[in-house]
Amino acid sequence: MDDLASDARALAVVLGEDPDVAAILSLQLQVLGLQSRYHRSATGMLEEVASSRPQLVVVGLDFAEPDGIALLRLLAEQEYRGWVLLLGGVEPKIARIAERVGQTLGLQMLGSLDTPMRLAELRERLGDLRLGSQAPGVPRADPFFTASELEGALARRELAVHYQPQFELASGRLSGVEALVRWAHPEIGLIGPANFLPLLTAGQSRRLTAYVLEQALADAQRWRRQGLALSVSVNVTADDLMAPDLLALTRHRGPGEPPLLVFEITETAAMDDELLGSEIAARLHLNGLEISVDDFGVGFSSLSRLQMLPISELKVDRSFVRYLHADPQDAAIVEAVALLGRRLGLRVVAEGLEEGASVALLERFGCTHVQGFGLSRPVAAEAIPTLARAQASIRERMAASGAPVGITP
Repeated sequence: MDDLASDARALAVVLGEDPDVAAILSLQLQVLGLQSRYHRSATGMLEEVASSRPQLVVVGLDFAEPDGIALLRLLAEQEYRGWVLLLGGVEPKIARIAERVGQTLGLQMLGSLDTPMRLAELRERLGDLRLGSQAPGVPRADPFFTASELEGALARRELAVHYQPQFELASGRLSGVEALVRWAHPEIGLIGPANFLPLLTAGQSRRLTAYVLEQALADAQRWRRQGLALSVSVNVTADDLMAPDLLALTRHRGPGEPPLLVFEITETAAMDDELLGSEIAARLHLNGLEISVDDFGVGFSSLSRLQMLPISELKVDRSFVRYLHADPQDAAIVEAVALLGRRLGLRVVAEGLEEGASVALLERFGCTHVQGFGLSRPVAAEAIPTLARAQASIRERMAASGAPVGITP
């Protein structure tokens, strides 16, 4: 099923057992500007990948032999560096496991799509890839970015801070932001954190945290002068929290009340060292700061330790929120975490919201705040005041879902 009308277009290779599904997918890919080649044989697909280095490989998880997860391992063995999209036909839980396996193997995973595919959903998955006319090059042994390039980016202050808006469910208002770092590369453009954060040394990571923190506090002061008081969340590592100068950076230097500053640390890091974690959290609390446990639900926490730590917020991992309507088990986990947080007197933030229809369900479960692309993508600091004034969007989404707004059982 070759579309050879334009050899200049990016190439997608599709492996699946259902030719009808493949035909529909081929037409959708053509609409999005990609030529596609369909294979019903894993051997043929792997040979195509080795020779053509396509920019996208679409793998059907319900493929019989080898199975979809085994195919991911074969792609990794070939050091494939393009993007990988999974086609469903299996339980959502199996699709998520396959995606995590692919990520662990070093593949660039785009998640999974149910069949039959919707063009809008496929466009959303591929929309940010900037697929060009050239196939990916041969993988290099060295990282794409060197340590010296990262050092230069830090020195030239090329790392920009964008903000993921966070909304309070009871009122529908913009209540806070999460600071997210981007690399404004002079040649490539805006680069997401997953492409460079893993390459940072411990020293570079601490310097980057300090930079993000200073920028976020400065932006919060500007918003306050415009009459907008928001909480500001900054992601930190356990090493960052041990830096002796971290607390000094949080000292309020501007006029008026200081912004509510929240440090987000992953569940695993927060629970690794009982005494050390408790000491750090207690010191931050004594200095007027708050601790948020990020990605809650994907680690293995001791609930007694969770109760002992001075934590103010739990963030339900996006992997549960994303499939809230499709998977009853995910819905049960979100509801249980929300109940736990409410009983402990904590804010409960559902992150990764993609569908406005999920807002009312999250509110009924007892989540207090929500964030995600379904309400707003990360934006530059200058766009936050405008977003805060446009409060109707989340209210309208909640009202359209048919559930009462502002009521949490």
